[in-house]
Amino acid sequence: MDRYEGFREFVDARQQSLMRTAYLLTGDSHLAEDLVQTVLTRVASHWSRLAGTGNPEAYTRKALVNQHLSWRRRRSFSEIAGLEVPDRGEAHDDATLRRLALRQSLAKLSPKQRAVIVLRGDGVPYGSPSAWPPRWPS
Repeated sequence: MDRYEGFREFVDARQQSLMRTAYLLTGDSHLAEDLVQTVLTRVASHWSRLAGTGNPEAYTRKALVNQHLSWRRRRSFSEIAGLEVPDRGEAHDDATLRRLALRQSLAKLSPKQRAVIVLRGDGVPYGSPSAWPPRWPS
């Protein structure tokens, strides 16, 4: 039995969702890719245990948040990607404007607050009209 049995399928099925979550946490596509890759490397090392008894997706999402917060504590984030809506430029459709507003709103939050909002709002397609504000459980 391959100790990574099912891991490739898990990554194929969940990679886009994990990237979306990582992007919402970091606000930067390159950092999001690094975050997902780092976390998936760690998940792979625990895969046989996770696949047999655990919930791999929940573990991976929690690992994304924990790794992101760890990076935030260790690194100085003096440079933040430009999150301002340009005064002039090309016309944007409503979905683009909503994504920009979402990015601006998330940038104002502390890392822990951002993690809560990102995880609470998961499951809603990114960029959809209902993506912001997230639906809170009743």
